[in-house]
Amino acid sequence: MHAAVYRGQSLVDVEEIPTPVILPGEILIRVEACGICHTDLKKIEYNLLAPPRIFGHETAGVVAAVGAGVQRFRPGDRVVAFHHIPCMSCFYCRRKIYAQCLTYKRVGITAGFEPAGGGFAQYVRVMEWIVERGVEKIPDGVSFECATLVEPLNTCLKAVVQCDPQPDDFTVVLGQGPIGLMFTMLVRRTGARVAATDTIAERRAISSRCGAEFSWDPRAIDIVAEVRKLTEGRGADLVIVATSTRGIVDQAIACSRPGARILLFAQTSATERIEASGADICVGERILFGCYSASVDLQQESAHLVFNGGLPLEELISHRLPLVKIRSGFDLALHPGPNSLKIIVQPQRWS
Repeated sequence: MHAAVYRGQSLVDVEEIPTPVILPGEILIRVEACGICHTDLKKIEYNLLAPPRIFGHETAGVVAAVGAGVQRFRPGDRVVAFHHIPCMSCFYCRRKIYAQCLTYKRVGITAGFEPAGGGFAQYVRVMEWIVERGVEKIPDGVSFECATLVEPLNTCLKAVVQCDPQPDDFTVVLGQGPIGLMFTMLVRRTGARVAATDTIAERRAISSRCGAEFSWDPRAIDIVAEVRKLTEGRGADLVIVATSTRGIVDQAIACSRPGARILLFAQTSATERIEASGADICVGERILFGCYSASVDLQQESAHLVFNGGLPLEELISHRLPLVKIRSGFDLALHPGPNSLKIIVQPQRWS
């Protein structure tokens, strides 16, 4: 089969490698679509994991083979697979902090080499504990490309549940890339008001269709002043930071009211440093917190939200590329243009 293999020094090349061999309790998926996620791009760009690896974890495809003992799936089933599933019994799982579970931190899907998701390949091997609780069937009529959004939507839904926006809360979502737009959709569903910011005009236009009441260019508008004008001088009740640029956390704090909640979602780099006034947090009684990765408790709900068509998720998909053009997909994701949002790799396609 063909796979995009990370070989170190930020290099990824499409190579021919052996198709994975499955064990009892496992399944083999023929990958039809896999989304490009910035988490994987950071691992490649900054060489965070030892090569060789095959990345890609927003994976949808068709069951090609099942191992001995597998009952829930059979060849031909259309499925989406999560690459992390917790043990459900450890200290962190008992507290529903699943992303800190040691089993959760183990990647359970591989196309070869050390498991790293494997979706940037034609076939992936899904290990037993993922087969048991981490695979959802895709209904007829739902595209594989749309199905790849189940995992990223889950991560956003988990964060929104943690944020707990109330009806009529004024929420600011900073950044309207694919993740920021998902936040805009999900927060609006709660009845909260949403103001969105992005420097790309086309993304601001989409944010309005996704539920944003206001959509601003932070280079052209004083965001803090606008938010205060719309909230009787208080500031936002909730701010979601869905992008990572210099000064963005300062802006989030500045446009929030005393007692507000501020979610850091895009600040995943260990080298990123955040400085804030102690008084803004302590005296201002603000809650500054993070949320990371998906929740098994929300797996079926996130799948339902994608599959039932109630959210305008298809608007997020801007590019569908064959595997051989994956590096141009990486470039588009790292340096987005006016018309680039979610980029999907189709490993079975060659032109």
